[in-house]
Amino acid sequence: MIKNLSSVEGLETRKAAWEVIQAVGGGAFADVALERIFNFYSFKAIDKALITELSYGAIRQRYFLDCWIDFLGKVSVKKQPPLLRWLLHLGLYQIFKMERIPPAAAINTAVELAKNNHLAKLAPVVNGILRSALRRKECGFQLPKSNNPSLELAKNESLPVWLADELINWKGVEDAYKISKSFNTISPIDIRVNKIRADLKDVKEIFDTCGIENKLIPNCPYGLEISAGVGEPKKWPGYEEGKWSVQDRSSQLIAPLLGGAPGEKILDACAAPGGKSTHIAELINNQGEIWSVDRSSRRARKILANAERLGTTCLQLLVADSNKLLEKHPEWKAYFHRILIDAPCSGLGTLARHPDARWRMNKENIQDLVTLQGELLKSLAPLLKSGGNLVYSTCTIHPDENSNQIKNFLKINSKFSLEYEKQIWPGEENNGDGFYIAVLKKNFKKAN
Repeated sequence: MIKNLSSVEGLETRKAAWEVIQAVGGGAFADVALERIFNFYSFKAIDKALITELSYGAIRQRYFLDCWIDFLGKVSVKKQPPLLRWLLHLGLYQIFKMERIPPAAAINTAVELAKNNHLAKLAPVVNGILRSALRRKECGFQLPKSNNPSLELAKNESLPVWLADELINWKGVEDAYKISKSFNTISPIDIRVNKIRADLKDVKEIFDTCGIENKLIPNCPYGLEISAGVGEPKKWPGYEEGKWSVQDRSSQLIAPLLGGAPGEKILDACAAPGGKSTHIAELINNQGEIWSVDRSSRRARKILANAERLGTTCLQLLVADSNKLLEKHPEWKAYFHRILIDAPCSGLGTLARHPDARWRMNKENIQDLVTLQGELLKSLAPLLKSGGNLVYSTCTIHPDENSNQIKNFLKINSKFSLEYEKQIWPGEENNGDGFYIAVLKKNFKKAN
């Protein structure tokens, strides 16, 4: 924890960022680790912004920074003590990726942190590696190139090698680099205006008056883009009053494709934290029966909190396993006009927002998710009325979770037809997250 620090300027923020990096290295989620730091310590808004950039940036650039450690150090990354590895990441990130940070500040704070945090004997190693990195940067030195395109992509854009390989297979080298660069671009914050309680024009005017830079989002009738780094959304005007909520622009495209109408029965089968459930409620003017289901009681509480803040009173919350809904509620067979399955997925479309996500996934994990997604489709299809729409969506770009998943479902479900399908690649849809959306219609039974 931050205590007994010397008077070196900027040490507290670096120490906080280092703590986040360590926590994520130990398995914590980046957003949870960062929130814990902010709740524990009192930092000004400008310091919070720097801590976020330092920690998220170093986590995002993990593989790129590891490559530099392997090149400069006498001991490989895999044999480095984790505490040293994460401290070197913090220093190297500032040297290579943050032009506004003086190199001397990056090096001095890292050495000072080593001296005061159980790495005193390794402080000369920290100093030597960081100064060597700076000399090479100043003379324009680049890491040795590989003849393997996947290894080059992984190194240059800091991706797991397996993901770099997949991207090249899916999109070719040029597009793989475009997608990868979008993964490493800080995303703006998108909000969705709640049409039950506010008007897009009025919310925009309030933000303009308060000096919060914003602009309309193309193809999102209730969407506003807010520039990154302008403070905490919960403190912006209109949040407490439920006039808007945070939702990525790609995600805002999903609920309208259900085609829901007032008075209909609608199921959101994997609903937490409630962004799409509340969006559906807003679109049908709070007139209908929406069941928001999630198996996690902790996550379900977020749905309830969001619904209460936004005033979406037609939501009914159910903590349950969606795979067992028909077993628990046999009366729900052919009950719903619309069903949304925003399926658990690898999240590979959201790597710009979640810097740690790229290091959590592997091919085996994805195949487990593919199995779960297939089970959800199979289990929930009988709950849909004939003539109704089922929307399947994910925030990933992996074909096995998306187009291949739907192809396999349609092969064994002749009652359904594909009405619409869209794969959004990161950075492609006006800079939104990567998403997949498929609209399936359950056909009416043919008369004998």
